[in-house]
Amino acid sequence: MPELFGTNGVRGIANEDLTPQLVLDLTRSLSTYIEEGPIAIARDTRETGDMLKRAAVSGIQSVGLDVVDLGVVPSPNLQYYVKESEAKSGVIITASHNPSEYNGVKMVDSDGVEYNKSELEEMEEIYFDGKYDKASWDCPGRVRETNPIYDYIREIRDLINEELISEKKFKVVVDPGNGAGCYVTPYLLREIGCKVITLNSQPDGNFPAREPEPLPENLGDLAETVRAVGADLGIAHDGDADRATFVDNRGNSHMGDDSLALLFKKMLKDREGDKVVTPVSSGNKVVDAIRDEGGEVIWTKVGSTVVAHKMIELGEDCACGGEENGGVIFPDFQYCRDGLLAASRLIELLAEKEKSFYELTDELSDYKSVKTKIKVENKKEVMKKVLDKVEKMEVDANYIDGAKIFYEDKWLLIRPSGTEPVIRVFTEAKKEKEAKKLAEEGLSLIEETMED
Repeated sequence: MPELFGTNGVRGIANEDLTPQLVLDLTRSLSTYIEEGPIAIARDTRETGDMLKRAAVSGIQSVGLDVVDLGVVPSPNLQYYVKESEAKSGVIITASHNPSEYNGVKMVDSDGVEYNKSELEEMEEIYFDGKYDKASWDCPGRVRETNPIYDYIREIRDLINEELISEKKFKVVVDPGNGAGCYVTPYLLREIGCKVITLNSQPDGNFPAREPEPLPENLGDLAETVRAVGADLGIAHDGDADRATFVDNRGNSHMGDDSLALLFKKMLKDREGDKVVTPVSSGNKVVDAIRDEGGEVIWTKVGSTVVAHKMIELGEDCACGGEENGGVIFPDFQYCRDGLLAASRLIELLAEKEKSFYELTDELSDYKSVKTKIKVENKKEVMKKVLDKVEKMEVDANYIDGAKIFYEDKWLLIRPSGTEPVIRVFTEAKKEKEAKKLAEEGLSLIEETMED
């Protein structure tokens, strides 16, 4: 794995780990690597976003490449713009689901897909050598601004049955969590015929209402609002809106694997391919949904970039891909997570099936899952010791990404985060009590290892 880049770019506490100098040098490395522009740039709503974006722009200009500034937009909006325009690359200043004190830098190639491991390693070599190209004083790169939102909305509308959705007159509550989705999702859903009620839809990089990660424990206000107004659906995004999770019409908040399973089933029916790509953090609920439609599961390491590149490799054989955190990748649009298209297609599914989200999720296999984490500063060292212990336990396990231990009708995954100094624990079981017990066992194993 590259030294600087995690599963989704470079992240850290802004102005401490992720300084303007680091961002400037990262974009100098990118610009030197690709040699020609323009490079599109965007950010989410974080307080430090403007500061770090200015550093990124300066780095690009100093190499002599032009910049197209898209302003504050969702990550998939920038990625669509890069794919469809003359841009040779894109830079997104975002820390996605991380808390407000974090920020990050994510870089995408001319096709809108995040760079692969070998490409990032070449950029890192430039960074550590400090051998950047440099423009002469009279020809730095130029900067221009454009608004990419309208073309992006239009393309999503072209991909769905807008007439059918409009007939149903769905009432939806949209909670962008004060992130970049504020600028797009409410407007998109109104245009396809939904009655939209917004919550936390004013941009605010402090994320005052809830944490950016759209987990059920952070969506109490959304669930309460759905019940209060009698909405058909609640939609929540993370900070850059590349993910979406949902609240059903009864006010129940759902983990991302519910919508992922339903959208996988839909795409297997709508497309000719029979392969679905998902990381080892996905569980039996998702696997059962894929196999029910005659699909084949292709496992990867955790990280949307890994999933996207495997999907590209599979080509037309791939129907869909995504992660259990609510990030779905639709190959008929673009090879990146897209929370706005996921929300639109889930609403389309409700219209097609003439069933509520509650009813559709009730038809899925009934598994209970738990996600938790523990802070570990020396996570690589600790994780290596955890893996050694698991191997000595002589259990059924795979080591694609961390250690996933299989039991009858349940499993435990322990893996290091690619974006934070934590080790994550995922579990799934038929009963919630069993899933929680398994998570406690996973945390205990990590804690014991830290004490060794």
